[in-house]
Amino acid sequence: MKKYLPWIGLLARLILGGVLLAAGLLKYQHLDKSQMAVRAYELLPISVANLLGIVLPFIEIAIGILLVIGAAIRISAIVGAALMIAFIIGISQAWARGLSIDCGCFGGGGQVAPGTANYLPELLRDGGLALLAIYLIRYPQSKFGLDRQISNGEKNHG
Repeated sequence: MKKYLPWIGLLARLILGGVLLAAGLLKYQHLDKSQMAVRAYELLPISVANLLGIVLPFIEIAIGILLVIGAAIRISAIVGAALMIAFIIGISQAWARGLSIDCGCFGGGGQVAPGTANYLPELLRDGGLALLAIYLIRYPQSKFGLDRQISNGEKNHG
């Protein structure tokens, strides 16, 4: 089983990193909509929500790139897990409070027609991504990662 851990790590990296990268790039293209999506959760003061709507896509892009290339895997996975947990909390509270919003996870976001919001698939997706991040925190070794190349280079030259 141990010989498969690096392959599982590669798969976890590519899925979590790819999702974060795609989400960040889609939000980056429309920062005004990203801000609107964060405001729709009605959790933060408008100025803080607007700032988060601008900063979040860049964080997602950075973490996504690091995971895809396999650099700083454990740290990237910690940030990825924190993001997923924050998203789960945000979506859960919106559902519990009866808000009818699009999560804005892949761009867009904001209010939607009452009764059209479907939070369960979003929570399941983010829960699964959080589990991938937790796996990478525990087992950061993976195939074809920059971290692996650097550590092998240090062993060969050190």
